[in-house]
Amino acid sequence: MSRETPIPIFPAAGAAALRHLPLWPLALAAGRLAPSLVRRHEKMFARLGEQAEKTFLIDPADLPFVFVLSPRPDRPRLDTVRREAAGHWDARVAGPLAALIGLVHGAYDGDALFFSRDLVIEGDTEAVLALRNAIDNEEIDLAREASALLGPLETIATGPARRLAGALGRWTGVALTRGENGPLT
Repeated sequence: MSRETPIPIFPAAGAAALRHLPLWPLALAAGRLAPSLVRRHEKMFARLGEQAEKTFLIDPADLPFVFVLSPRPDRPRLDTVRREAAGHWDARVAGPLAALIGLVHGAYDGDALFFSRDLVIEGDTEAVLALRNAIDNEEIDLAREASALLGPLETIATGPARRLAGALGRWTGVALTRGENGPLT
């Protein structure tokens, strides 16, 4: 995505509504995602080395909750909690949800986001760099990873999930799948 296009921000009305909705559906999906990623992308977690013992706070600044990632290969966790309940972390990566998703999908350059102040990094920067490099090398696609959570239905769900994510990505400007770089221009 061209950096001349502003990073989409989650609508304020949607974020306000999320403050009052339960997090358990998202927490359940996120909780299942971490062990699935370990099974499907062993090299990514091996590449983290000692940094896999760190706790990462992934903070979509335009939403009322955060993700707490503990990428330990033997007991990976991805928790979804209200920001005020985040607890201890070693490294924090914050920015608009669209930027964070775009980083995973390769639509944005992390250095450019950092230097433009669209991305904030606090704490153990070495751990953040290790996580970024591990994710970049594996070319994660969140639509495919979400489909994998469906077990034997994965092969049936992947194509439609990627098409839906691509269409939503073009409409919202958010790279919801790898290779989809936001709006058509």
